[in-house]
Amino acid sequence: MAELDQVTAGTEMPQHRGSAGEVFAVALRLGLTSFGGPIAHLGYYERTYVRERQWLSPEEYAGLVALCQMVPGPASSQVGYLIGLRRAGWAGAFAAWAGFTLPSAIVMFGFALLAPRLQGPATDAVLHGLKLVAVAVVAQAVWSMGRNLCPDRPRAALALLAAALLLVAGGSFVQIGALLIGAVGGALLCRNLPAAPGLPAMPVGLRTGGVALALFLILLVALPLAGAAAPHSLLALAGLIWLSMICFVSVYLLL
Repeated sequence: MAELDQVTAGTEMPQHRGSAGEVFAVALRLGLTSFGGPIAHLGYYERTYVRERQWLSPEEYAGLVALCQMVPGPASSQVGYLIGLRRAGWAGAFAAWAGFTLPSAIVMFGFALLAPRLQGPATDAVLHGLKLVAVAVVAQAVWSMGRNLCPDRPRAALALLAAALLLVAGGSFVQIGALLIGAVGGALLCRNLPAAPGLPAMPVGLRTGGVALALFLILLVALPLAGAAAPHSLLALAGLIWLSMICFVSVYLLL
């Protein structure tokens, strides 16, 4: 595409470009070893892509996380996709998505086949233990990211305010409100702070972005209408899944 030579940020593209195979290998390793939800995944990403491989700076990574938290869908999948896009173009983006998603998809499919046979006290005990470990994994990831994203009082105060608001009153509208409070608070309190998160350059032009946004809006309207016309079809199922993804912060909000 012609837009591949354009960037959406003011900085130059990174000098050391990688290959889709390299991106897939790293994403596959993360997909096989990263347990927990999207918040935990972001912690693994920060350790692997920022500290170990230095594919982007801490400030650039923080900018990507902030951006992906503001749009619908799972933030970890979006961040991984954008890191792959920046590293190796569109092929790298799809390689990052496939490498990170395929292991869990295969495991979930296997569990779905075995689920009718996995019942009883022993199975319940194992699942409860996994839930406890997941809490620890998420807590460690939040603590690690908090030290990088909230290094001073103004940013820590905004984070604590958002956390208190979400703990007291959950729901999608409260989450949108927390995002708006963060945006306004950041504009007022964090404008002159050092090390502000900045978005890294991306090989995507305005035309490609506009087409992607138009496609998203078309599917947002067309899939529910098609599902209503054929309520027992695959289109109806696709419409439900598409609408369920229009939530903020994480698909785990569906629970």
